[in-house]
Amino acid sequence: MAQDATVTWLTQDAYDRLAGELEQLSTTGREEIAKRIEAAREEGDLKENGGYHAAKDEQGKIEARIRQLKELLKTAEVGEAPASKGIVESGTVITAVIAGDEETFLIGSREIAGDSELDVWSEQSPLGAAILGLKVGEKTSYTAPNGREIVVEITSVDTWGGQ
Repeated sequence: MAQDATVTWLTQDAYDRLAGELEQLSTTGREEIAKRIEAAREEGDLKENGGYHAAKDEQGKIEARIRQLKELLKTAEVGEAPASKGIVESGTVITAVIAGDEETFLIGSREIAGDSELDVWSEQSPLGAAILGLKVGEKTSYTAPNGREIVVEITSVDTWGGQ
């Protein structure tokens, strides 16, 4: 049985920003790194050529980001941020008391938040998976990667405004 790809919710702005990044990396990004590799290659001995190895490493990072963006955009669900109904869901801003400390964060993909200072927790993270579907005032707990049980209480759920 085939496993469904993970769908990532994105705003139209986030989708457009990521599509622009993909276009830039796929065209000028690749051209620029190819020129750097060629210039470093002309310097001679590749075994001891730090510029060549740095350029090849950078090329690997660019190609990995291109693959990541292609997959993300292929599986993205584009739309407006869900209007808050007081229920934790992807694309909402959550304020919660976590292990006694109040924190505010976005549930979803880091790509949604763009340049925002807001912390982002994936729906697949232990915290995200534990709180999805909870309502304001509800409590739960989850097991952290270190094995510690952490108590969470949802104090507010707001619509993501894009900042």
